Amino acid sequence: MAHVLVTGGAGYIGSHACKALRAAGHTPVTFDNLSTGWQDAVKFGPFEQGSLTDRARLDEVFAKWQPTAVMHFAALSQVGEAMAKPGLYWRNNVDGSLTLIEAACAAGCLDFVFSSTCATYGEHDNVVLDENTPQEPLNAYGASKLAVENILRDFGAAYGLKSVVFRYFNVAGADPEGEVGEHHRPETHLIPVMLEAVDGKRPGLTVHGTDYDTPDGTCIRDYVHVMDLVDAHVLGLKWLQDGKGSRVFNLGTGRGFSVREVIDAAGHVTNMAVPCTDGPRRAGDATKLVSGSTRADEELGWTPHRSTMPQMIADAWRWHKNGHYAA
Repeated sequence: MAHVLVTGGAGYIGSHACKALRAAGHTPVTFDNLSTGWQDAVKFGPFEQGSLTDRARLDEVFAKWQPTAVMHFAALSQVGEAMAKPGLYWRNNVDGSLTLIEAACAAGCLDFVFSSTCATYGEHDNVVLDENTPQEPLNAYGASKLAVENILRDFGAAYGLKSVVFRYFNVAGADPEGEVGEHHRPETHLIPVMLEAVDGKRPGLTVHGTDYDTPDGTCIRDYVHVMDLVDAHVLGLKWLQDGKGSRVFNLGTGRGFSVREVIDAAGHVTNMAVPCTDGPRRAGDATKLVSGSTRADEELGWTPHRSTMPQMIADAWRWHKNGHYAA
């Protein structure tokens, strides 16, 4: 089986991608520094520990495994932290990605799948984003991802590197078979935070803003099931291996879910009340942010069929109750 180098393969999305790659007949080679990932999550192929800014270490790994492609997930991704520490995000996300891309080109590994973000678009409130929406990032996280997209474009022109770039918002759910799941310390994402509140592992959930111009007054966000998301990444890899050119794809459901809808769905799935209180709006929160996926549907044949809120919460709840990684 051909080797695929998966950076961040010990993290939430990367570990699920490794499972999907294995099922598709590839051998995922995880490259991770374990700063936010978990070695227990590396279950579907070999593991190499290292930093993306360590060119010598990357060269060793490329020489050892001779991957035919790179799937790049490794990045810092907390917007609040990016606002407070922009240098950290530029150094980690951009310098690390540039070093990885240079190493890949030097090794002749010219198929590259990049996990980007709809945060590159900035604030386009209450519209369905597509790949042609102007990119105007508001913080160092979105800006760093956009910078990597530009690096990939330039290395494509100079060295023939082909890339598929995926932009998306919120990822939720877990592997239905329970082999891997979402495990952050600390946890900041709405659904796992909510499930911790339901389970009594935190005092409760604060709803930030109840006076938005939405049907129930709470802001709306797009969510994609993690297994749908990684299926798209495997399809993106096939796109490149079939000899097609570089392409950008948005991944989303196109409609989104309000905070109240997420809370109500969790109550139905868990049959338990979600302890929550209303709080003021957070600075910078938009009313509605959703992404379409018409191009991914038409060109990749991708449909987010698992990305219903009950399904995402049910799979996340099963992992929350039964799955874990060693601390």
